[in-house]
Amino acid sequence: MTISTNPSALEMPTAHPWLVAPFAPISLDQLNHKASMLERLDNKYVVRSEVLKQAIEDLVTRFEILDMDGTRAFTYETCYFDDEALHSYFDHHQGRRRRCKVRVRKYTDAQLCFVEVKLKDKRGLTVKKRLKYSLDKYGMLDDSAWSHICHSYEALYGEAFPHRLAPVIEMRYQRITLVAREGGERMTIDCHLRFQANDRTCTTGPDVFVVETKSSNGNGVADKILRSLHQHPTRSCSKYCVGMAALQNVDRHNKFLPALRKLGPVKTIFPSVNGLKSAPVQAHDEGQTVDALPHRDASLQNP
Repeated sequence: MTISTNPSALEMPTAHPWLVAPFAPISLDQLNHKASMLERLDNKYVVRSEVLKQAIEDLVTRFEILDMDGTRAFTYETCYFDDEALHSYFDHHQGRRRRCKVRVRKYTDAQLCFVEVKLKDKRGLTVKKRLKYSLDKYGMLDDSAWSHICHSYEALYGEAFPHRLAPVIEMRYQRITLVAREGGERMTIDCHLRFQANDRTCTTGPDVFVVETKSSNGNGVADKILRSLHQHPTRSCSKYCVGMAALQNVDRHNKFLPALRKLGPVKTIFPSVNGLKSAPVQAHDEGQTVDALPHRDASLQNP
């Protein structure tokens, strides 16, 4: 990954033709009918292009690709929220069973926006609750958003949502979505990831892909295809947590070292008195520390 202090110079590249062209199309309504997957078991993989090209040879016969008016790779913009103590981040870092992530996601090409609450139930299943939201409210939480967050949390855990939230990191990437021809399973492939916080931006290389499989039992067709290519799930590969760690916004990130290593080395550019100074930064090992940076300067928001 590369970190820069000039995010405006980083334009979103186009998707790889070899990634989107081979698949038969499916509409959004058909996809949701076959596999909405709002409750599922997820596996994430960090893979390189040479592996993904091999996987596509099998995937193309078993999956279809979301196609909307000829567009198959869609730009996502996401703003994540956390409290002052970063409970959402550290609950994941510490492996707590009960955890909650709150984000506002903009589907740029479709000009849609949603408040999304991701929770873990007692079985370890991911439960996602969505609320359609106004595009002009991206990056903030209004009363309707707070009501959705609090209701989603209390409905699953039986307790009031305990935190005050502020935006802490934004990310942007391109995603293609595949759905199994037989239904009940889908997968996403993300590329050109860009994380931004505190006027610093981190991007992944052009040959790095984050693949997420979503199925009822965590061992779907896509998982078997990837396993046949000696690919195994990358544990603790939350894009929110990895982004916070890569941007050095947190002082503890040991749990996310495997994901950081797979994503590649980081080149960091720091402001200095006489201009900019850069330093290559590898994923830090146990016992090493990095300087903690304050998360985004924004007032905490109350329900």
